[in-house]
Amino acid sequence: MELFARLFGDLLLFVYHCFDRLVIHGYLSGLSRPEQVVYFFRQVVGVPTISKEVLSQRTSVYQNWVEAFARNRGIPIEWAESGVRKKDYLQLPLRRMRKRNQHGVYFILKSMEQGSTFRSSAPKYPTTDPHYRILARQRSRFTHYYFYLRDPVLGPMVMRVASFFPFHTTYCLNGHSFIENELNRQGISFRKNDNAFLAVVDPEALQAAADRFTPEVIRQRLEYWTLVLGPKFSRRERAAMNLRRFYAVRQVEYCRNFIFKRHFPIHRLFERSCELGLWRLTAQKISEIFGTRLTRRLPGKLHTTLEQVEHGHHIFRAYWKNAFLKQYEKFSTFLRNELCSNNLADFGLKKGLEHLAAVRQKFLLITDRFAAFQAQTLNVHVDFPLLQRLALPVTPAPGPAGHHRHRSFPRHQDSRHAHAPLNGGSAARRHSIGRLACFPDSPSRPHHLCLGSFPLWPEPAPLRPAQDACPRLARA
Repeated sequence: MELFARLFGDLLLFVYHCFDRLVIHGYLSGLSRPEQVVYFFRQVVGVPTISKEVLSQRTSVYQNWVEAFARNRGIPIEWAESGVRKKDYLQLPLRRMRKRNQHGVYFILKSMEQGSTFRSSAPKYPTTDPHYRILARQRSRFTHYYFYLRDPVLGPMVMRVASFFPFHTTYCLNGHSFIENELNRQGISFRKNDNAFLAVVDPEALQAAADRFTPEVIRQRLEYWTLVLGPKFSRRERAAMNLRRFYAVRQVEYCRNFIFKRHFPIHRLFERSCELGLWRLTAQKISEIFGTRLTRRLPGKLHTTLEQVEHGHHIFRAYWKNAFLKQYEKFSTFLRNELCSNNLADFGLKKGLEHLAAVRQKFLLITDRFAAFQAQTLNVHVDFPLLQRLALPVTPAPGPAGHHRHRSFPRHQDSRHAHAPLNGGSAARRHSIGRLACFPDSPSRPHHLCLGSFPLWPEPAPLRPAQDACPRLARA
C-alpha cells in the first residue's frame, strides 16, 4: 500500500477502507436441536405431545401477527415477484422515509424459500409412551418475511424471518450506511453516491467513523429489531430457557477505496491492472496474496477472470477457495478493491459476530497485499530510459571507401535489415551494450563503449567465386 501511495499520491484525493456488505445469521441456540425442542414444549410450555399441529400453531400465530402489524401501521405487504430487483423496486419508499427523516419498517415482502425446520412423525411401531413422537431436522419450502427498515444507527437494512419453527433470522447490513449516519451526527460534510463516498471534508473523520462499526454496536441494533419484529416468547419461557440468539457472519465484503482527482488516471490504471492481472496474477501469486501455500489439496477455485456486468462496466476477479478479490471503477473517479468471503473458515477465522475485529484485520492485510502487487506491476518507470534510448535515431559507422550514407534512421524503420544482428556480435554482448547505454553515469561503464559507434547491420561481404560455392560442379 505504501508503494501505491508513493506512485499515485499526487492523483489521489483520499483513501479509506471499511466493511461494505455484511450478511449475518441469527440462531436460537436453545432450540437448535431436537432434544431441546422436546424439552421446550414438554417442560416449559406444558404440551405432552409434540405433533405437527403444535408446530404449525406457532407458525400461524406469528403469521397473523405480521399481517396485523402491517395493517395497523399502514405498511405495504406483498409477495415478491420473480425477475424484479428488490433494490430498485423499493427505492421510492426508502426515499420517502429519508425525506421525512423517519425510522422503522417501510415495506414487507413475502417469499417462498427453502429453510431449516423440524418434522414431527409418529413411530412406526407402538410404544409404551402414547405421547412419543419422532422429531427430526429437515429442509422444506415455506414462507419467509423480508422486513425493509431504516435504522437510526445502521441505516437502511433488511431483516428476513422464517415463519417456521425455530424461526431463523438473517440480517443484511451495509457499512457505508453506518458511516453516513456517523458523519451526519458529527456535522461533517460529504458527498455520497450509492455505497461510495466521493468527497469528504475530513478524510480522517471518515476513517474513524468506519472503525467504529464494531460488533457491540451491531449486536445492540440486531437484538432490538429481533425483539420488535421476531417471533414472541413469554417471560416465563425466556426465564426457563436460553432464548438469546447467536449471531454468525455468513457473508462479508471488505473494501479499500481510492478516490482520484480526475477520470483519466483511474480509467487507464484500471485497464492496465486488468491486463497485467490476467497475465501475471498466477495461482502462486494468488496464494501469496491470501497468505497461504499452494498445494494440490487446496480446495475451491484458483483463477482470475474479467467479467462484464453491463455495457462498459467490467469487474476483475481473482478467486481463491470460497472467496474472491474483485476490482472495479465507478462514478468516473472511484476505484475499489474488495474482498468477498462466504466461509470465514477458509481464513482460519471464527464466524461469531464477536470476532469481527479479527476479520477486519485479516481482510485489511489481504487487500493491502493486493494493492502492493498492483503497484509493483504498474511501476514501470525503470523501463523508461531504455525505451527512450532505443527510440532515438542512431548514426551508423562509416562504411568502406567510396560508400557514403547520407541518412540516419531508427532500425525498425528499415525493412531491409529487420533481422540483421547488431554488428554481428553475440547476444550477451549486445545486451551488455544496450544496458550500459541506458546508464551513462554508471562507473562500471567503459568510456570507449558507445551505442552510436556500432552499426545497426553488418557490412555486406563480397560474394565467393562459383567454384568455391559449388565444389562438386568444379570437380566435374
